[in-house]
Amino acid sequence: MRRLLIGYDIGSSSVKATLLDADTGKVVASEGLPKVEMPINAPQKDWAEQDPDMWWKYIVDTTKAIVAGADVKKGELKAIGISYQMHGLVCVDKNKEVIRPAIIWCDSRAVGIGNKAFKELGEEYCLPNLLNSPGNFTASKLKWVKENEPDLYAKIHKIMLPGDYVAMKLSGEIKTSETGLSEGIFWDFKENGLSEKLLGNYGIDKGLIADVVPSFSEQGKVTPEAASVLGIEAGIPITYRAGDQPNNAFSLNVLKEGELATTAGTSGTVYGVSTKPVYDPQSRVNTFVHVNHSQNDPHYGVLLCINGTGILNSWVKRLLGGEAVSYPQMNDLAAETKIGAEGLSFIPFGNGVERIMQNKAVGAHMMGLNLLQHDRRHVLRAVQEGIVSSLKYGFDIMKDMGLNLNTVKAGKANMFLSPLFREAFVNMNEIVLELYDTDGAQGAARGAGIGAGIYANADEAFSGLEKLASFEPETSKIEAYKEVYGNWHKALEKVV
Repeated sequence: MRRLLIGYDIGSSSVKATLLDADTGKVVASEGLPKVEMPINAPQKDWAEQDPDMWWKYIVDTTKAIVAGADVKKGELKAIGISYQMHGLVCVDKNKEVIRPAIIWCDSRAVGIGNKAFKELGEEYCLPNLLNSPGNFTASKLKWVKENEPDLYAKIHKIMLPGDYVAMKLSGEIKTSETGLSEGIFWDFKENGLSEKLLGNYGIDKGLIADVVPSFSEQGKVTPEAASVLGIEAGIPITYRAGDQPNNAFSLNVLKEGELATTAGTSGTVYGVSTKPVYDPQSRVNTFVHVNHSQNDPHYGVLLCINGTGILNSWVKRLLGGEAVSYPQMNDLAAETKIGAEGLSFIPFGNGVERIMQNKAVGAHMMGLNLLQHDRRHVLRAVQEGIVSSLKYGFDIMKDMGLNLNTVKAGKANMFLSPLFREAFVNMNEIVLELYDTDGAQGAARGAGIGAGIYANADEAFSGLEKLASFEPETSKIEAYKEVYGNWHKALEKVV
């Protein structure tokens, strides 16, 4: 009989479910929905909300698809793992009903609240204890609800992150994790518990916070009601949960000091692991608890996030006619121009406030446009080089924090499908890039295997992970890309 693991990855664009054979480490079936991006609602400027029931709908639909596609038999499903978009806020009442749309990661409404708390609590507390400014994270979003929607706030029984909500729909139990609380800036690293000072400053009752479970552990079982809807057996344990960036690192087997993972989907990230509680004094990059952290064996994840990466590329695609041009065609057109796009630079910060810009809404900008020289090919190249330049800006901050940035791992997906993007990435950052056949849903499935005790350790869990390619900087191109970054940086200085 097969031993199968389900991994879910709940993003802001889509929900993906993967069925992994625990013994071979290979994918048996996978489905991502919807086929077009899920809507993000913006009732006001710089707001971003989604309906949690929409995530659940696609969990149901993807589960049915993979179970049917793999002809799953009774007793074969052994465990479930969940990866989810970080920093979201889901509020439920005593009946476990959602009382308002989820405020998701790219919503900027709570920036002022976090900045005020940073001043009131002081750097001397926030940086060593929270490892971050309260910023625009989940705790600050909850404070916004308290201040602006008091009637709704009074109905809140528990608050959750998006993955906690899906786990509740599966199991009926409301739980969260230490890594999840750290990403919401609820966690005091020195006290190894909830930050009483932050909760006190915000006037938040700690009773609103869910009980904490380890990332790898039995966290509840699928109820008969959920099983009936999903088309699976009741009693399957949920044994892993993590935010998308810690999970992406985990899915690439990035668990040790000095290892790095990167993504370039809607947003772009670099996630490095440290055994020391390092922090950026300006909170431009952020430190959280990594999935394999324990008090006796600490591991921290340092996250660099750029909101406007793949979303900029998809915006340009729509501008060029949407379905009339494919991403491979866009890459080919961009490659027809020289490195540097003939002096055209693109600042990609057009998707809400950017953390590396200290939570400023810088906006997206195209600089150096020559109407007699530049065409769509130059714009397409400038977009990709601008995204890489923004990541380079963050890389330099991470280097200043003492992180070792020599080799970075990524799944072969999204922007990393572009040869031009890969070339710019490795040469501008002077770093080796390794691409693997994996994604967040696969990582969540492997995590479920560890949490369920099917795998004894990460080495067993990742025995089936396949490296597809490796890319190294080319001496002949490094100087040209240094010039690209220099011009980009000068353009940035003009708009900030």
